[in-house]
Amino acid sequence: MSDFLIEARDVSKRFSQEPDLAAKVAGLLGAKTKRIVVHALDHVSLGIREGEVVGLVGESGSGKSTLGRIIAGIWEPSDGEIFFAGTARNGLNDVQRRAADLAVQMVFQDPMSSLNPRMRVAQIVGEAPQYHGIVPQAEIGAYLADLLQKVGLDPSFAERYPHQFSGGQRARIGIARALAVKPRVIVADEAIAALDVSIQAQVINLFMKLRAELGLAYLFISHDLGVVRHLADRVAILYLGRIVESAPASELFRAPNHPYTVALLANMPKVETGKHAFAPLEGEIPSPINPPTGCHFHPRCAHATARCTAEVPALREIAPGRMAACHLNDAV
Repeated sequence: MSDFLIEARDVSKRFSQEPDLAAKVAGLLGAKTKRIVVHALDHVSLGIREGEVVGLVGESGSGKSTLGRIIAGIWEPSDGEIFFAGTARNGLNDVQRRAADLAVQMVFQDPMSSLNPRMRVAQIVGEAPQYHGIVPQAEIGAYLADLLQKVGLDPSFAERYPHQFSGGQRARIGIARALAVKPRVIVADEAIAALDVSIQAQVINLFMKLRAELGLAYLFISHDLGVVRHLADRVAILYLGRIVESAPASELFRAPNHPYTVALLANMPKVETGKHAFAPLEGEIPSPINPPTGCHFHPRCAHATARCTAEVPALREIAPGRMAACHLNDAV
């Protein structure tokens, strides 16, 4: 039986876009048209254990947010399954499915756009626990005050609207909303990216404080390797919809294996003095509408061979607790 609290197994996600009116008219006139398919995720497997912080890293367009939303139950995968406490989510009965959905909550990147501007904080945070019967209506005031204090906000702020807060305060409201239904896993999707650096540090400390107090597990989605290094127990590197490497954070930052991970860490900002050769990755991440054959990274990889262009490398164990998807490991 799996020891993961929440787990994605062999998950793929495709988004289809039908031809628009102009394309349909062109089709009637004899032009060739086809449906556009975005391959956001390609057979991804990732699990999170009780109380664990898993960092998910990759460039924009790699599929990080898509995977986060599927794990949080916001979107359904095109293929594969999500397992909660070892049982497939689709195999749960209504009561179990509701409990599983409440157990995984999401904190979004932009706290302003994810908060209803017409609702007061008391409604934003307090609506879900009342609806799901977690807190009786008579006790919601005290419950709300306790939640706001937990995230570092004054309980008197409950009657204010989102526009009356700073970015850091809105981020805390988003965290309070996620905590309101007593989750076991928080999916934090670039939850500090829109904040000033000084406020980022405060929110990171809040995440860690809540983890210690409530035993929360996190899927921490970020492009900031420095933050992930500080927070995560384990790190997964995502490139164009595929996990190319996963390992304990200390091991991955000490000795990256996949060429993509090596390149990311080589260009990670450092505080050491002295010269540092900055060698950015050549080219841009390919389009998920028409991804490369074989290893998706081969067009940008200095070590690519003919095999890399034709054969998809399997994500396999290269050391205890370490996984990588690179043909270079076959020669080791």
